[in-house]
Amino acid sequence: MTHEKEITEPVDLCLADGRLWPDAVGWSRRPVHRANLRGWGRNKRWEYWGIVTPQHIVGLVASSLDYAGVHSLYVLDRTTKVEIDRGAVVPFARGTAFPPVSGAGEVRARGGGISIDIDQSATGTTIRASAAGIEVDLVVPLPPGHESLGVVVPWSSRRFQYTVKDVGRPVHGTLRVDGVPHVVDDADSFAVLDHGRGRWPYSIRWNWAAGSGPGRAIQLGGRWTDGTGSTENGLFVDGRLHKIGDELRWEYDRADWLRPWRINGERVDVRFHPFHEKVARTNLGVLANETHQCFGHFTGWATTDDGERVDLDGLVGWAEEARNRW
Repeated sequence: MTHEKEITEPVDLCLADGRLWPDAVGWSRRPVHRANLRGWGRNKRWEYWGIVTPQHIVGLVASSLDYAGVHSLYVLDRTTKVEIDRGAVVPFARGTAFPPVSGAGEVRARGGGISIDIDQSATGTTIRASAAGIEVDLVVPLPPGHESLGVVVPWSSRRFQYTVKDVGRPVHGTLRVDGVPHVVDDADSFAVLDHGRGRWPYSIRWNWAAGSGPGRAIQLGGRWTDGTGSTENGLFVDGRLHKIGDELRWEYDRADWLRPWRINGERVDVRFHPFHEKVARTNLGVLANETHQCFGHFTGWATTDDGERVDLDGLVGWAEEARNRW
């Protein structure tokens, strides 16, 4: 069992003056935090959805950094390795809307040729998005009893992040690539949500890995949570979360991102075997980012709360390193 505090009742993220509410620090099995962020300039709000099908990998980002909206829509053909990558930076995040609670309300992003509409309810999420050469029309149901991992990471009372990682969600609908429709079937496809609300330091680096398969999913993070007392690590078995409180060791080759990665700790020992690297770089002076996101397969194991070792061989997903100045 983790040492971290589990939060089970609704709670505000911030005090009236914009500082972190101490009672908000902890983790949850469902979204219970209301991101009542105050002020302007350091707030970060985003929704990232990653979708894996047998034929494609799709990544969708709607975000507001207060002074800019940064949106993207990405598709990888897993057979040909052909990528379509559309991005937009919109001054002052015009045309964006983000609700304060994950899984409830509407997310909107417009600009630079990208349109994103995400509608959320108690039964699931619909995602409609378009950019040149890409159209997404998907439904992500929320199965009864399904659990996600919500975590508040406290760097200080004025710098903190609330994240929800929801891994292994079923998804169905249609993906159009250059006008050609592709059916997304929830029998062999899955979706992953990264919901973020917080006030970040200007410079930060993080690792993130997520993988899913039938009845099993893994969520792992590193670097950005080190020393805070919080982690974003968890194992999902048949939709139930087993929270992992350990800080994990990440080993990978920055000179060759396609070499196997290792992520391990007392309750986790996995290898990640990439088959494709996606590189994203932005340098607008004050705003800069470099992300190496590798897609691939997992092998290894993680343990449940009662010590059962769960085989993770065959899970599909990604592992990444991101460096931001923002």
